[in-house]
Amino acid sequence: MIHLEYYLVLSTLLLFVGIYGFFVRRNLLTILISVELILNAVDINFAAFNRFLFPEQFEGYFFAMFAIGISAAETAVAIAIIINIYRNIRNIQVRNLNELKH
Repeated sequence: MIHLEYYLVLSTLLLFVGIYGFFVRRNLLTILISVELILNAVDINFAAFNRFLFPEQFEGYFFAMFAIGISAAETAVAIAIIINIYRNIRNIQVRNLNELKH
């Protein structure tokens, strides 16, 4: 049986990699991937704590499924926005987004 600490270490690594990628990267797609890593870390926590605290109930799994659905919708909207930005300025680098003001 895998201990809770292993799930928490994996979740923490995903969270910190996501935060690092969000603050360091300058491409909108890599920033979106970093946000998805952060959301996946939350989903792992939901499932792990549900398994160890309330093994006979499914609330944590339902929260994780709801969060996955919300992140899928967020990804679809973000990709639509990124495609629109690319059509306007032919670039998806964050530093070039000031061109949209003109």
